[in-house]
Amino acid sequence: MADRPILQINDLQVYYGESHALQGVSLTLERGIISVVGRNGMGKTTLCNTIVGLKRARSGSIRLDGREISTLAPHEINRLGVGYVPQGRRVWSSLTVDQTLRLASRTKDGGGWTLERVYQTFPRLAERKGNGGAMLSGGEQQMLAISRALLSNPKLLVMDEPTEGLAPVIVEQVRDLLIRLAKEEDVSILVIEQNIGVATSVSDQVAIMVNGRIHRVMESKALAADRELQQRLLGVGRNSEEVIAPVEAAGDTTRERVAQIFRIERKGQVSSPSAVTPTSLPNRWGIAMDAPQNLAKAEAANDEKIFAIPFAERIGRMALVAGTYDTKGNELRFIRDRLRDLGIPVKTVDLSTSGKPSTADVSPMQVASMHRGGASAVFSNDRGKSVSEMAEAFARWIERERGIGGVISAGGSGGTSLATAGMRKLPVGIPKIMVSTMASGEVGHYVGPSDIMMMYSVADVQGINPISEQVLGNAANAMAGMIAGLPNADQREAKRRLARPAVGMTMFGLTTPCIQAIQKRIEADYDCLVFHATGTGGRSMENLVDSGLISSVFDLTTTEVADMIVGGVMAADQDRFGSIIRSGIPYVGSVGAIDMVNFGPRNSVPEKFKSRKFVVHNPSVTLMRTTRDENRAIGQWIGERLNMMEGQVRLLLPEGGVSGLDALGKAFHDPEADNALFESIEKTMRTTSRRTVARVKGNINDLSFVEAALAAFTSITPKLARRA
Repeated sequence: MADRPILQINDLQVYYGESHALQGVSLTLERGIISVVGRNGMGKTTLCNTIVGLKRARSGSIRLDGREISTLAPHEINRLGVGYVPQGRRVWSSLTVDQTLRLASRTKDGGGWTLERVYQTFPRLAERKGNGGAMLSGGEQQMLAISRALLSNPKLLVMDEPTEGLAPVIVEQVRDLLIRLAKEEDVSILVIEQNIGVATSVSDQVAIMVNGRIHRVMESKALAADRELQQRLLGVGRNSEEVIAPVEAAGDTTRERVAQIFRIERKGQVSSPSAVTPTSLPNRWGIAMDAPQNLAKAEAANDEKIFAIPFAERIGRMALVAGTYDTKGNELRFIRDRLRDLGIPVKTVDLSTSGKPSTADVSPMQVASMHRGGASAVFSNDRGKSVSEMAEAFARWIERERGIGGVISAGGSGGTSLATAGMRKLPVGIPKIMVSTMASGEVGHYVGPSDIMMMYSVADVQGINPISEQVLGNAANAMAGMIAGLPNADQREAKRRLARPAVGMTMFGLTTPCIQAIQKRIEADYDCLVFHATGTGGRSMENLVDSGLISSVFDLTTTEVADMIVGGVMAADQDRFGSIIRSGIPYVGSVGAIDMVNFGPRNSVPEKFKSRKFVVHNPSVTLMRTTRDENRAIGQWIGERLNMMEGQVRLLLPEGGVSGLDALGKAFHDPEADNALFESIEKTMRTTSRRTVARVKGNINDLSFVEAALAAFTSITPKLARRA
């Protein structure tokens, strides 16, 4: 009957193991289009998969035009009139366009959607009907995926990220098609969409998902007009529009803030960028390829949204042998064959950009099609640019892969940059080996905060000889051993049930007493993961937060921010606190060791700082006291980041000093500078019932501060069930 909703979902409960993905989702689509939006990992793709039968709900109801479908198989749901356009398009690379469409077509009487009608609607597909799926651009693949779904003549079309990675002109075409389908074809559409402009323009109502729940359903026009709500619930739309501070002009970057600080301190002398912060990776083409911290910053700026596949589905037994098969094919195939001889399943992934034919299991075109701009953004006449874009495409491709047992590669500087870009995207615990000519030097640019094992090739990766055979063989044997030693699903589940919640803790030598005291008090109930706040340490902790392996944090040592603002050698990147913003996990923070900026040996300190106050911590580390003006800038930056956190946040400010050197009578004791930091944070931070800041009497290493931090932690974390 026409008065029945085409889709009615009630109290849907979906789990991955014991992870509660959908928590009582209820949603009704009468007719037409409804958009579902939300941050990464909120459960949107799980909702799609559950509707179409690919994921079984533990409880709840899904009704299609009044009929219960939650217990049906996917093919039965499809025959009842549900079409699915999955995220990532998922076209068959081995079939041509025409073969794909003929396989999907089921119309026999000439009515509804036919091959002829599809080709009329998408003339580009008619032109490419003889091409394989892997040979299509991203936009063409999306046309094919939509056509494949339409050929089942659905009354409900479920579309997951239909405009992801498409050029603006193709996005407009897809948007117009959705509107036309709903108006003219009597097809209702549930569309998952990260592009707020598309989501609000194709539907009258938008459902917002937060942490596996439908947070609210609202008018599209209201969401489109409310930039503050977009930022708060979705994390989009305002980064480039913030107007900050009375002292600084709109759009100031952190680099410009550093320059302002030095103009104050050095009477007009402009600071030079820190020579120790790498901004690009070396490679044989001499092009600028972003270092890990820049890639993270760029992704955050572009509001990258990729569904977070649960760890249990990501890990498997398949070894990926990835690299440039056009130049390193013999070496990569040697690794492949050695792994197969050891009984390890292998998938070869070609990252070449030369355009040469490939026999790898995953072709360069398949990888390149995952680029935001489609394959055409990767393959160009500019070889250097092609390599840089392929690195980005590989990182996006590997995030969608399931059943990975490990990743191994071999190459020079360019190949190392390509392969490690993908390795860094995998969760900690999935084996990663990079055999590289660059492995005997500084490898932090390649490894970042991940657990990549860098192995020096000794000789160049060029041909199989007695040296390379031994080195590559050892690497393959190591990978096989790592994969063989991975726990199976039952072992992972048993371990998970016995595991305690993991707490991330940041520590420096001069905040060690505080962290050790807290650790001693909570270690019976929590696994305490302590990270040395050296720049990489903070990124490592946040990487684990993003991977879902840390449930809460004591981020008491944020000295990395001081190095970033002033120009030290242990600097955070612009995404510091980003994982807390994205995940919303409980956060207890402080300003530990922000009284200092870190440099190498005393003679390595830049000349512009020669009149400052220093402490030689050891022959390799020199500490410099921060000033009032620097602390004001640091406090403002921290306050702005804390304002973006939507979870429970407790920030504590130790009035007796922020480190061991800032205690009464110590070298860096400067209450005036500390108070400038505290006041800047208090002025910038918007306090709510969930986000508070408080001053604490005593030094950060005093018992009074430890007790305050523990009390704050207890107040915002769930009570733990007592163990037998």
